[in-house]
Amino acid sequence: MEGEESGDEVGPTEAELAKMKISWPTDVRHVAHVTFDKFQGFLGLPDEFEPEALHRAPSASATVFGVSVESMQCSLDSRGNSVPKVLLLLQNKLYAQGGLKAEGIFRIAADNNQEEFVRGLLNRGILPDNMDVHCLSGLIKSWFRELPGGLLDSLSADQVMQCKSEEDATRLVAMLPTVKAALLDWAVNLMADVVEEHHVNKMSARNVAMVFAPNMTQMSDPLTALKHAVQVMNLLNMLIMKELKRRRDSSSKQLNSNTNSQLGSTEQQNTSINSNSRRTKNAEKQNSGTDASTEKGSMNFSGVKGKVEEISDDDKPLWDQEPRQNGKITRVDSVVEHLGAFW
Repeated sequence: MEGEESGDEVGPTEAELAKMKISWPTDVRHVAHVTFDKFQGFLGLPDEFEPEALHRAPSASATVFGVSVESMQCSLDSRGNSVPKVLLLLQNKLYAQGGLKAEGIFRIAADNNQEEFVRGLLNRGILPDNMDVHCLSGLIKSWFRELPGGLLDSLSADQVMQCKSEEDATRLVAMLPTVKAALLDWAVNLMADVVEEHHVNKMSARNVAMVFAPNMTQMSDPLTALKHAVQVMNLLNMLIMKELKRRRDSSSKQLNSNTNSQLGSTEQQNTSINSNSRRTKNAEKQNSGTDASTEKGSMNFSGVKGKVEEISDDDKPLWDQEPRQNGKITRVDSVVEHLGAFW
């Protein structure tokens, strides 16, 4: 009895076995279709699972480090590159906290414990305020270092070694897959932003390229990795200098455009002033002509008077004849008054 009781306690009874039923593999019901979109996170997730999984998760996996870009939630940067949101989040925090002006940024390492703590928060899409800027920069480098396949590993060591000019660097970048080319463009612009503050942070283009280069490739052989990192450093340095040159040229064109616009506005104002001056002079000439015409009319009228003075008294009406002196009218005013009556 004890054995049976013991057996009853360990295994299920026949009634319980009767209730248990293993269905056929074909007897399934489609409850939900869940997908991960790199821009929207999990799509189609049932409501009962919402508290357990972030709808806008930063990654389809449990971590944002060491996973492919295709499985991460992305967004577009200012240049139209599709970049994982975790990188944009770290970049915005770094800039907001004055990280670009911190001396030795991307060169000085942060506390390991702090980085591990922040990693856990980033996996949930959270980044606290007032972070150490060196921790933020270190996490950006770590993300690239742990990227599967490396950012530049699709380029052979010989191809990178033969890169001697900016034109060669541009051709190499064009050979990268679209996703990695966009990431490289984002990273180069980040490095250029750092170099623009080199007078404060002491990070020249070569210094920034030097600290980023080892994080852009993954090679098992340490010696080969070291040699390759030197070539990658030269490649990054050329890309940074090219971007800085592009920015200077763009600023010069913008300055020239603004200057030409101001000159055009000044010329337009001068033209308007000259036009007003010409109109004023024309008006003065017209007024002068009117005065001259008036004077001329007066002179003509005087001429008429003179002619009137020569009118013989025989030609005038009898009621308007005046006393004569040698057959001429002696009172011109009277003649003018009578002529005015007829006019």
